[in-house]
Amino acid sequence: MRDLSAGERAGLRSGEAGRRCHDVYGKRPPTYRNACWEGDHKRIPVRVDVEGQVVCPWVTWFIDVATKVIVGVAVTPHEPARDAVLAALRTGISRTGPYGPFGGLPTRVRVDRGKEFLCRTVSHALGGFAVLVEDLPAYTPYRKGTIEALNGAVEEMFLVSLPGYTRRARPVGAHRPEDVNDLLSFADFVGALLCWVQWWNTQHQPCGLQPGLTPMAAWEADPTPVEGVPEEQLAFFALEDDGRVRKISTSGVRWRRRFYIAPWMVGHVGTRVRLRYLPHYDGEIEVFSTEHPDRHLGTAYLAEEATLEQRRELASVREQKARGLKADLKAAEKLRRTRYTATTTPDAPRPRRAVTGQQAQAEIARARATDLAVRALPDLLPPREPPEGWARPRPVPEARPYLGTAPQPPASDDATGTEPASQTEE
Repeated sequence: MRDLSAGERAGLRSGEAGRRCHDVYGKRPPTYRNACWEGDHKRIPVRVDVEGQVVCPWVTWFIDVATKVIVGVAVTPHEPARDAVLAALRTGISRTGPYGPFGGLPTRVRVDRGKEFLCRTVSHALGGFAVLVEDLPAYTPYRKGTIEALNGAVEEMFLVSLPGYTRRARPVGAHRPEDVNDLLSFADFVGALLCWVQWWNTQHQPCGLQPGLTPMAAWEADPTPVEGVPEEQLAFFALEDDGRVRKISTSGVRWRRRFYIAPWMVGHVGTRVRLRYLPHYDGEIEVFSTEHPDRHLGTAYLAEEATLEQRRELASVREQKARGLKADLKAAEKLRRTRYTATTTPDAPRPRRAVTGQQAQAEIARARATDLAVRALPDLLPPREPPEGWARPRPVPEARPYLGTAPQPPASDDATGTEPASQTEE
């Protein structure tokens, strides 16, 4: 142990995280505002109520490295996908209320190797504005220390005071209450988090800035010009297009086997349009003209959308079905395993549970009755003949029957019936 360094001894005690506490890291030189943003996901250790279900939400945000301003925030009740990254980037680039005056286009965005940050949609969206995405190596959180410090600060300064905090010390044997009435709703939590972000930007004085400066004051004191994006161009930021041309019918626009309608569609039946939409969200779509691709006709909404009561009832039915399937799977796994009794003599093991022949036949009959291949009855409706233009397999020639006759002698060399001469003389 004397030959080991302090970091190596700490790594043996507490793992890689303990070893990093004894490492020396360099510090990047100071830069200007919007020179670099850092982005990350964080799982919030606070239970909130989402339509009667208790979940721990996730936050996706971006922070400016030079001024410590949180420029963009997006919250999801589950693990985030690329839509959360695009939403946070959109709030960060926009400089209008309630997101401004911070924002604009950054020179680069520094992220880890998360697939949501490196997907094609995010790359194309930032590539359209010539923003460089810097992918850091794996297991190097110190290379984006600004956002990692923010992840730790939000928990120590804000999350610990909220009801439903999961890392609060509890007496031994005390269980965590799951009463929904004692927890914040998802909307209330998002509002409280955004208020804390506003406090961070306008009143807090984080380390790394000049003494007495808040992130907002540091942003306003920086003379670097900010490159903005027009709101009409940012309104359709990162929308995806499936490339198909559709027509507006009397029922609206059909997309993914469902119809979308809007009041502006009156009088436009028969118009050829193209659709754009946000990833992972099909509640509304944006409709554009095919004659002028940049002409936005309007927003269409899902027709006959289910109500909140219907969605809750549907979720309850799906939950009951999932529980039933889990119970059936557990019972089937229990029946599949054959356990034997312990033996003290050199005899063959005997199964613990014995079944009669009648029970075995009954279970086999029930399994065959539920077999979809048997219930399909393939011989009931014979297949139709293929069309004439289709290529058909070459017919197999019929095999001649074997009559059991002796092999015939080789044919003679000439008409007289003489045997052919040997090619080699003996």
